[in-house]
Amino acid sequence: MSDCIFCKIANKEIPSQVVYEDDLIMAFNDIQPQAPVHVLVVPKKHIKDIASLSDTDYDLMGRIFKIINKIAKEKGIEDGFRIVNNCGEKGGQSVGHLHFHILGGRQMQWPPG
Repeated sequence: MSDCIFCKIANKEIPSQVVYEDDLIMAFNDIQPQAPVHVLVVPKKHIKDIASLSDTDYDLMGRIFKIINKIAKEKGIEDGFRIVNNCGEKGGQSVGHLHFHILGGRQMQWPPG
């Protein structure tokens, strides 16, 4: 999508601090971190949200979670971190492109809010 900020980041039209990239996935530091480690992981393919996944997207989701584990290890937070995915406006999703937050480097609280 031409107006999607995460598509623009994935296409390198907007600079970011890339943490990981392959042909299907990009991960980059959040510009407004909510924890010492705050990385966003996005598919390069535009998918609106988790409710919009098609049957052909589930292998991609498995790959994303594999990359999340890799990033957690590289960032030294494998002993405890949070993965957040907001779905839809009522779920708190502010960018209409499927993405996962990796948050770590501090004690996470519950409930998250």
